[in-house]
Amino acid sequence: IFLKSVIQYSLGHHCTMTDPPQKKLTVSLLDYGAGNVRSVRNAITSLGYPLVDITSPSQIPSADVIIFPGVGSFHSAMQVLQSRGYDSALKDYLKNGDKPYLGICLGMQTLFESSEETDESGHLCSGAPLKGLGVIPGKVVKFDETKRSVPHIGWNGTVRHQQSRAMRYLDEHAHEENGEEVYFVHSYYAPLGEENREWVLTRTTYEGQEFISSVQRGCVVATQFHPEKSGVTGLNFIKGFLESVEDGTLAQTTPLPTNPTAHTTLVKRIVVALDVRSNDHGDLVVTKGDQYDVRESDESNGTSTGRGGVRNLGKPVALASRYYQEGADEIAFLNITSFRQGVIEDMPMLQVLEEASKGIFVPLTVGGGIRSYVDKESGKTYSALEVASRYFRAGADKKPYP
Repeated sequence: IFLKSVIQYSLGHHCTMTDPPQKKLTVSLLDYGAGNVRSVRNAITSLGYPLVDITSPSQIPSADVIIFPGVGSFHSAMQVLQSRGYDSALKDYLKNGDKPYLGICLGMQTLFESSEETDESGHLCSGAPLKGLGVIPGKVVKFDETKRSVPHIGWNGTVRHQQSRAMRYLDEHAHEENGEEVYFVHSYYAPLGEENREWVLTRTTYEGQEFISSVQRGCVVATQFHPEKSGVTGLNFIKGFLESVEDGTLAQTTPLPTNPTAHTTLVKRIVVALDVRSNDHGDLVVTKGDQYDVRESDESNGTSTGRGGVRNLGKPVALASRYYQEGADEIAFLNITSFRQGVIEDMPMLQVLEEASKGIFVPLTVGGGIRSYVDKESGKTYSALEVASRYFRAGADKKPYP
């Protein structure tokens, strides 16, 4: 379902965020420098928790709690962890299962023994599987592309295998079979097996393939889904996890009876598309028109010329926030003019993304503007990949090339 910005609706499953009181617990964030972790930072701070970055292995043993939002490739993640000495420190931190940890996406996959994603040389699916941290038994494998679309991307449900204090704010009876939907984007998964059965917190189904969607054993928790992009459900998961760390109840889990015939499915989502461009005063506005003719009619001479001012439906961040509060599952900013007059150091859309990601916890997509660019002042050339990386760091999750 793809709705343009002029369509109004009210679903009400997002709630208004207010400034929470500061917590005593300090969250240590392990950001190894790949992709977008801005939303994770914003989610943590929106819940009132102070944040520090891990910049040295020496910080790991004394951390109150570690959150590792890994994104990108398994090889790159393990390479950085090993080169900086984080891998040994993390293994020591995790070995007894009594120190709080939340891994997200690759932050979960790297807990397993190995992945077939790359070999030691970084070549895809050749040679011996690349070793992970080895905390959880099992190997991460790729979805079979002959049987389903890859990657698995979108909102899907979960089936619980354990009752966890980290899920204290989630409705255990909502959608009994499909669980509360959360946001996934991945091509590799961890299969369920007898060797890791006690680790499984939830499982999910993607086009017939069951996989582990979250794990917990003791105080070690990790998710394949992205809670920071899963709306109120995701924020409530992070909130429940951190509050369980604070009150010392995180390790209190109870096995649940599981129905082997219960399966989950991808659900339809509401995507709001906002056409964004600069008006005649240089301000970014959301607009709409017929085949990108977004100017008001000029009837000053008695005839309609269509060359009036740019039609202004509102400010991008304010409108995006409103749609998020009303239930949007994804916000797409369509950069319909690619802001050809901007420079990369001050791209207007980067500011929009940075502001929007402070209070919008669903995927943010940018269309248009991803291209190679020559800065007129410095003469420096930026590749399309470098421009895309800037968008990632500003808060974007997906950026189709024009």
